[in-house]
Amino acid sequence: MVAAWLLNPERIGKTPYALEHLAETKLGISGIEYDDIVGKGQTFADVPLDVATNYCAEDADFTWQLYELFAPQLTANKLDALFFSIEMRLLPILAEMELNGIHVDSDALAAYNEELTARIADAEKAIYKEIGHEFNIASTKQLQEILFEERQLPKGKKTKTGYSTDTSVLEELALIDAVPQLILAYRELTKLQSTYVETLPKLCDEHGRVHTSFFQTGTATGRLSSRDPNLQNIPIRNDDGRRIRAAFTAAPGTVLISADYSQIELVVLAHLSQDKNMCRAFTDGVDIHRATAALIFGVAEDQVTADMRRTAKTINFGVIYGMSAFRLAHQLGIPRRQAQEFIDSYFAQYAAIRNFIEATVATAEIRGYVETIFGRRRYIATINSKNRTEKASAERIAVNTPVQGSAADIVKKAMIAVDEALSDAQTGARLLLQVHDELILDCPDDTAAIEKTVAVLHDHMEHAVTLSVPLRISVEYGKNWGAFH
Repeated sequence: MVAAWLLNPERIGKTPYALEHLAETKLGISGIEYDDIVGKGQTFADVPLDVATNYCAEDADFTWQLYELFAPQLTANKLDALFFSIEMRLLPILAEMELNGIHVDSDALAAYNEELTARIADAEKAIYKEIGHEFNIASTKQLQEILFEERQLPKGKKTKTGYSTDTSVLEELALIDAVPQLILAYRELTKLQSTYVETLPKLCDEHGRVHTSFFQTGTATGRLSSRDPNLQNIPIRNDDGRRIRAAFTAAPGTVLISADYSQIELVVLAHLSQDKNMCRAFTDGVDIHRATAALIFGVAEDQVTADMRRTAKTINFGVIYGMSAFRLAHQLGIPRRQAQEFIDSYFAQYAAIRNFIEATVATAEIRGYVETIFGRRRYIATINSKNRTEKASAERIAVNTPVQGSAADIVKKAMIAVDEALSDAQTGARLLLQVHDELILDCPDDTAAIEKTVAVLHDHMEHAVTLSVPLRISVEYGKNWGAFH
């Protein structure tokens, strides 16, 4: 599964890399189906031994044949080091993290659920009041009628069921009408309630712990994904997300420890581009967003206002994702012309980053793929498309993947190093979660154990790889996840 994904990471998800699917598509052979030998209401323990033997032996045979097929391909594509030294070493660590789980305070979520229910009811009333009558907010068809017929709002993307009412469309319409903004707020509340607040307590085991599943093959960039429940999509920047994270608590006699990489994607961008201004900011350990604001606004760092820093932060991260002047204008609520001026000023100060972007796209056009620092590849089929929209999207992927993918690889290397060091240090600390750039551990509530664990995290995360600019982490510990950052 992992080998197939490394060779062709675009087919993200579980099914395209499942053993049965790979055997059929790569080897041209079909196997015994699980449902054919395990009857309704049965488990694998009910399967006769001779049938179970054939089923298991067949899986082993398929695995061996696929190994023989993929191994030379990994070598030919220079992916074997990534496969053996990172992905395979990470696999048992992820399995252990899944088994560990993380403690959840179900009572806190139950209390929060009552608050959310009341807020959702208020949000419904606000929507009905603005429109003048009630309707089914969850009905796409009825919402289309409200927005595009009653409110006469501009129509955007066309779908099979009419004009789109997805988040990106509503965000655009929210600039000119109150209803889309109210709908967005309502959707966020209902999603939090159904996805986390009501669901998490039902997923707890007898010890009050939730066990997510981590997937190595879930993204094309190399980032891990988390499912059932997805613990990587809890909102970070608002109070509702913080309330949910606060329900993830340390079990009695322990504390939670959070180790979070500081601006890792921008650090990687500085390393890849070798831009002198950005490298200098990270080497000197200054606030990169404040330093960027000072450069693009032409003021001293101590004169940078909160709004200036917010603008610079949006541009810093926007550059990685190919943000246009139109999108920047929308996010900052400023005229498009002013947004373009900010972007032009940014690239005037960070000229090497523009060079990096142009060179990366040009290389992708020739090779058909881009690579991370560690050789992870992502093929981009539409990089030479004549369709302007497809081409623009492909260029954004080409620039983002080496940055985000290298950051993901660094975090994985750090997890391997930290896991090994914790085993040697014997502090009792263990990895529980990985949420992109952040590792969550639990540790005995003992000063010596905590201090030793924090030292391990600093040593092995900050030295997971050697870049031309330093990697830095921030470490916090306490009784719940919501208390951090």
